[in-house]
Amino acid sequence: MSQIELINISKSYDKQKDVLNGINLSIEEGEFFVLVGPSGSGKSTLLRMIAGLEDISGGFLKINGQTVNHLPPKDRNLSMVFQNYALYPHLTVKENILFGLKGRKVDKQEQQRRLKEAAEMLGLTELLNRKPRELSGGQRQRVALGRSVVSHAPLCLMDEPLSNLDAKLRANMRVEIRRLQKRLGLTMIYVTHDQVEAMTMGDRIMVLDDGQIQQVGKPITLYNEPANLFVASFIGSPKMNIGNSVFSENGKRLIIENQIHIPVDPSVFLGIPRNRNLKVGIRAEHLTPALSKKENIYYLEAVNVEQLGNETSIAFDVGSEVWTAKWPGQWSINFGQNVPVQLLPEFLLFFDADSGKLIKSAELEKRQEVVTV
Repeated sequence: MSQIELINISKSYDKQKDVLNGINLSIEEGEFFVLVGPSGSGKSTLLRMIAGLEDISGGFLKINGQTVNHLPPKDRNLSMVFQNYALYPHLTVKENILFGLKGRKVDKQEQQRRLKEAAEMLGLTELLNRKPRELSGGQRQRVALGRSVVSHAPLCLMDEPLSNLDAKLRANMRVEIRRLQKRLGLTMIYVTHDQVEAMTMGDRIMVLDDGQIQQVGKPITLYNEPANLFVASFIGSPKMNIGNSVFSENGKRLIIENQIHIPVDPSVFLGIPRNRNLKVGIRAEHLTPALSKKENIYYLEAVNVEQLGNETSIAFDVGSEVWTAKWPGQWSINFGQNVPVQLLPEFLLFFDADSGKLIKSAELEKRQEVVTV
């Protein structure tokens, strides 16, 4: 049985346009499930509906098989971590962590046992007598996590908990939250607008846009087989390179942005309709440097170069679009330089330009092996 089930869930305010519409979803016990989407997509609203902080306009929400639409938050056996930590400034770390347990009149000895366990787990033992104003952002976040841990609730909801932290601390906290979730066996529903967080943390990801589900799946599936142009351009950093494309009149070449002419190999282009408006996509790592290779070489003008130390990110003008290539190592490339780039048709994804839906994903297995341990 799924721990969380959302059946045709909708949300509207004052009977206006639905903020969420037709959300159908199952979340399994022990799963780290990520809701991701741009600002205003409805992801935080959906999380608050699961928590019981927002009314459900339509549909059914089930937790462990029980419909909980009208159940108050305190009766849903869950914990929640907010973006702003929601700590009481006049209470110590210890008092903040134990606040919920005191309200539920948990035995004092049990409170202390849980406090000791959570403090050791999160590295808060030396900070228990401090006030929130004496803590760094990462320490405050760990206090908020501690309050969730001591509740022993099997379901934990997180609403953009790392967005106020700097990049290094955010990366560290991602690891800590994932480790904590696995160690305690929690079912976690995690909201973020940061697709890197979504990719690195989630067992599964749901991409939301304009109140509707765009795709649900494993991170690598969304990366390799995006259901539509929105998911393709949202998942991945840098985003997927997208361009308009047409077939030549004789059907022997695919023309991308009136600039790149790719010879048509029937085995690669099998099933691609010739009578539709098409868009193609290609990931930054699949625009490779043309060294000794001879096939499918194109000269593209570099309009920006970012040296990242371990890799180099190069932006190219391709028709009306700017495409990005990501090359391992350090490359000395100048602004305005025409750079030879290899673009193999096996790495192209094809989309219907009108509906945005995926027609054909890249044939990655022809060019790379999946390593299993």
